[in-house]
Amino acid sequence: MKALAMVFLSVFLAELGDKTQVATLLFAADQNLKKTIVFAAASAALVFASLLAVLFGVQISRVVPPSTLRVAAGLGFVAIGLWMLIGARS
Repeated sequence: MKALAMVFLSVFLAELGDKTQVATLLFAADQNLKKTIVFAAASAALVFASLLAVLFGVQISRVVPPSTLRVAAGLGFVAIGLWMLIGARS
């Protein structure tokens, strides 16, 4: 249960306010689209994207140790954060 909660919370927080959520919000605001269809399509897209991430993660972990992947992911997030901070100052 701890792993489930950790993954859920991490993905949930990462998705809040990102471009995927904004796109879903815009589709939901369209009066010509059924909200249940928007929800189902957006949910299916996230499930499929997550499936791809898991499948690729399994393959990559066969070649690259998990500790190296964690460091690379962390550095990537720091780099994106710095890039955004620098861009916000311009």
